[in-house]
Amino acid sequence: MEENTRTELEAAAFRRLVQHLRERTDVQNIDLMNLAGFCRNCLSRWYREAAQEQGVTISDPDAREIVYGMPYKEWQTRYQKEATPEQKSAFAAAARET
Repeated sequence: MEENTRTELEAAAFRRLVQHLRERTDVQNIDLMNLAGFCRNCLSRWYREAAQEQGVTISDPDAREIVYGMPYKEWQTRYQKEATPEQKSAFAAAARET
C-alpha cells in the first residue's frame, strides 16, 4: 500500500473514531479508561503531541475541542457524570497493575 493511501485511511479511521466518541456521550471517559486504557483526553493529547512533532502548536484546550466537538468544560457540564464507586475501584485497580 502506498504511504499516502495508508495515511488517508488512517486519517479517515481517526475521524470516524472521533465522530463515534462525539455521538456516544453516554460513554464516560472513566469507562473508556477502564475498558481500553485510553479516553477522549488521551486521544486529544496524542493529537497535540503529533501536531508538535510536525512543528504545529495546538493548546490542550484546542486539541480537546477537536476531539469533543465543543469546549471541554461545556462537554463536562452537559455529559460528564460522577464516577460510581465501582468505576473508581476498577480505575484504581488498573492503575495498580501498571
